[in-house]
Amino acid sequence: MPTTKANSGKQKSAGSEQLEEFFVDALKDIYWAEKHLTKALPKMQKAATTSQLQSAIKEHIGQTEEHISRLEQVFEMLGKKAQAKKCDAMEGLIKEGESIVEETEEGSLTRDVAIIMAAQKVEHYEIATYGGLAQLAMTMGYDEVSAVLAQTLEEEKQTDANLTAIAENNINWEAEQEDE
Repeated sequence: MPTTKANSGKQKSAGSEQLEEFFVDALKDIYWAEKHLTKALPKMQKAATTSQLQSAIKEHIGQTEEHISRLEQVFEMLGKKAQAKKCDAMEGLIKEGESIVEETEEGSLTRDVAIIMAAQKVEHYEIATYGGLAQLAMTMGYDEVSAVLAQTLEEEKQTDANLTAIAENNINWEAEQEDE
């Protein structure tokens, strides 16, 4: 199977051109999302109460920067310029995250619970996006691109699992005990 449009050697049908355009558009969308996460995550890290959650968010900031680099690699593999297109979904998720910080008490574990839930909503959006993109790349014959996207997908799944573990291991229970 070919790994890039340039070396595919086959005539693209109108349907495959449309699919290719959708695929690149979706890459631009997640590229914008990842870039904006690098601005939003430090605010969430600062707002977090526990060092465990602060550390998990710090780690995810580094991963997000790596995800941006991988997306730039994917654009290059496709012979495209890395461009961002505003992602309305991520914009909404980031705004929701900012509002939960404003609506919860500073220094409370309830705030950490809310930050974890907001972060997991972001992770689930990313998991859905990278999963769909990786499969679509495979369908379109972009096996190398699919492998790069699948690597990011696995990291997003791991971040989600880490956030669940943080919530389940103490924070949710301690937040429930907070007002007593």
